[in-house]
Amino acid sequence: MTDTILIINGPNLDMLGTRQPEVYGHDTLEDVEALCCRTAEEVGVEIDFRQSDSEAEIMKWIKQGRGTTVGLLLNPAGFTSTSVAILDSLLIYDRPIIEVHISPLFKRDDFRHPSHVSRAAAAKIEGFGIRGYDFALRKLTEWAAE
Repeated sequence: MTDTILIINGPNLDMLGTRQPEVYGHDTLEDVEALCCRTAEEVGVEIDFRQSDSEAEIMKWIKQGRGTTVGLLLNPAGFTSTSVAILDSLLIYDRPIIEVHISPLFKRDDFRHPSHVSRAAAAKIEGFGIRGYDFALRKLTEWAAE
C-alpha cells in the first residue's frame, strides 16, 4: 500500500468559484487541488485528486481505493443526503474516511442536514471553506502513521 490519500469531490464542485460564491466562496476546484498538493508535500504523502458528477464513478473510485490508499477525504456535495449507494461503497472501504464540506450544512436548507456519508466517516469537517481539506489531509496522514 502506498502512502496515498484519495480525495474525491462530488457533483458541481467543478463549478467552485462561480457557483454561489456567497455560499462557497471564490476559491476554485483548482485552488482546492493546489492547497491539497501543498499540504500533501508538507506532510509527506501522495494524493489522488478527483471530481465527478457521477454517483457510479464515485462509487467505483471508492472501491478501487480499498487496499491501495491510506485514507479517503470525501466531499460528497449533492450526494451527501441522497446516496445510500455511496454509503454502501464507503462501508466497503477499509481505511479512515473524513467527510469535508466547504459550507456549514447546518446553516443550509433542512434537506441538506442529514448525511448518509457520516455513517461511514471517522470525522466530518464543515464550514471552514477549503481550509477543511488541509485539516482533513493532516489528520488522515496522522492516522495512517499510527
